[in-house]
Amino acid sequence: MTDKRRYSSQIVDGVAQAPSRAMLYPVGFTEEDFAKPQVGIASTWSMVTPCNMHVNQLADAAAMGADEAGVKSVLFNTITVSDGISMGTAGMRYSLVSREVIADSIETVVVAQGFDGFVAIGGCDKNMPACAMAMARINRPSVFVYGGTIQPGKERRDVISVFEAVGGFSAGTVSELELKEVESTAIPGAGSCGGMYTANTMASAIEALGLSLPNSSAQEAISDAKRNDSYNAGAAVANLIDHDIKPSDILSMEAFENAITVVIALEGSTNAVLHLLAIASAAGVDLRLDDFTRIGQRVPVLADMRPAGNYSMSELIAIGGIQPLMKTLLDAGLLHGECMTVTGKILAENLADVKPYPDGQQIVHPLSDPIKPDSHLVVLYGNLAPEGAVAKITGHEGLAFTGTARCYHGEEAAMQAILDGEVVAGDVVVVRYEGPRGGPGMREMLSPTSAINGRGMSDKVALITDGRFSGGSHGFVIGHITPEAFDGGPLGLLEDGDTIRIDAQSREINVDVSDEELERRRALWKQPEPYAVAGTLAKYAHLVSSASLGAVTDRFSD
Repeated sequence: MTDKRRYSSQIVDGVAQAPSRAMLYPVGFTEEDFAKPQVGIASTWSMVTPCNMHVNQLADAAAMGADEAGVKSVLFNTITVSDGISMGTAGMRYSLVSREVIADSIETVVVAQGFDGFVAIGGCDKNMPACAMAMARINRPSVFVYGGTIQPGKERRDVISVFEAVGGFSAGTVSELELKEVESTAIPGAGSCGGMYTANTMASAIEALGLSLPNSSAQEAISDAKRNDSYNAGAAVANLIDHDIKPSDILSMEAFENAITVVIALEGSTNAVLHLLAIASAAGVDLRLDDFTRIGQRVPVLADMRPAGNYSMSELIAIGGIQPLMKTLLDAGLLHGECMTVTGKILAENLADVKPYPDGQQIVHPLSDPIKPDSHLVVLYGNLAPEGAVAKITGHEGLAFTGTARCYHGEEAAMQAILDGEVVAGDVVVVRYEGPRGGPGMREMLSPTSAINGRGMSDKVALITDGRFSGGSHGFVIGHITPEAFDGGPLGLLEDGDTIRIDAQSREINVDVSDEELERRRALWKQPEPYAVAGTLAKYAHLVSSASLGAVTDRFSD
C-alpha cells in the first residue's frame, strides 16, 4: 500500500518518524492506521452563520465514509465569515479576503500533515470556491461536498426578502411591524441562502466541474440525502487514491466550459465569473473573461430561479435538481461529456441514467422555449471599463440604460443617498473605490441594490461599481469594472452629471466624455489614502490581482 501513501508515508514511516507517530496516537490513531492512506476532512463548521452551523455533522459522515473505505480520516477546521451578516458594513471587506485565507489554510494543513487526499466541505459563498481553489492548488485526490441549501422561510421568504424589506421601509411601503415580521421568519434554519444566489450557483458550478458527486449541489442542508452525500464523498476519495485521480485530471478547459454553461442555464450569480477565474488560475487553466462571452453566445437561460425569477433551490430539488438540466444540455451538445469527474467516471457516464424533469413543472424551461436565448452574464468593455466589467442582464430590466452619473466614494455613502431619496429615476449610481485593492476586498453591493429594488426603482436606476454583487442582487447593475478606481481606472474620473451609456447587446459601457477631458481629469486625480495600512486587509490589497484575473493573491507572473 506504500504507493497509495505517497505523502503520509513520509510523515509516519521509519524510525526517524517515531515522534510523529507518538503525537498521532492521542488523536485516535492505532498502529494499524499508520499503514493506511490518510484523508483530511476540511470542515468549515462554525456558529458564525446558519450556512455552516451543521457542517460538523457532515464532516463526521465524511470521516465515517472514508474510514469504512479503508483509509484513515483526520478532521480539521478552517474559518468562515458570513456575507449576509456583514453585508453593508466594514466587515464585508473581509468576505472575499476569506476566500484566500480558507484556500491557504486548507493547503497549509493538507500539505504540512502529509494527507494523501481530502474532502473539503463548504456551505457559504466564499468557502466553496476556496475549497475548489485548494483542491486545484494541492492536486491530491479530493472531493468537494456542498453543505446544502436552506429551506424557504414563511411565505417562501429568504434573506433577500429582508434586504428588500429594508428598502420598502425607507420608502414607506413596509411598516416597522411588517419589517420585523419578515426579519424573524425569513431564515428557518441551517443551510445556504435559498435562491440561485452565489452559494447555490457555485455548488452547481463545482458539480459541473466534476469536483463533487452527482447531486451534491441540489440537496437541502438538513436531509438524509446530504448526509449520504457526505458519507459517499469520504468513500469516493479512497477510490480516487486507489486510481490516482487528481484534480489536474478533472480541471480541463472543457470542464470550465461545462461549469460556465451550467451557471448560465441556471441564471446564476455574477460571482461565478470571479470564482471560476480564480479556480482556473489555481488549476493552471487559461480561462479568460472573454470565454464567458464566447460560451454565452450559444447557451440559453433555462431556469426561472430567484432573484430575477420565481423559484427557490428547494423547489428545484423537488423536481430533480440540476442533473436533468445537465442531461438536457449534454444531449444538445452543450456540455463536454468526456470530462473526468470525482466518481472516477466521465460526465456522460454519470448522466447516462438521469431521468427528465416531470411533466408540467414550470421551473426549468425546455431548450425550445428559453427564458433568454443567450447568457445573462454579459462582459462589457468601453472607455469606462477598458479591461472589462461584468453585468447580470436577465432581460427583466431591459437591455440598455442611459442615465446621469451620481458618484459616491464607497458603499455607505451610496446607501445613505438611496435611503434619503437623493437617488432618482434616470440616475446611474456610481459606487467606486470598492475594488479588490481599493475596498479593499471588493464588497458586494446587496444593500444598495436591494434598497433600490425596495423603493420600486429597479427599472429606473442603474448601479455601476468596481465592487461586486451578491447573487441576490438584481436590476440594471454592472460590477467588476476594471481597472478599478483605486488604480486610476476611469471610474475614478467620473463626475456628477456625466452621461453614461450601457448597452448589453453591443456589450459596451461608456461615458460621454472626450478622451482629452478624461486625460485632463486624470492629471488632477489623486489616489485616496488606503483603507488599511497594516493587518490582513493591507496585506490582501498589496497582493491581490485585478478582478478580471479572479482577484487572487498567489498570481505573480502577470
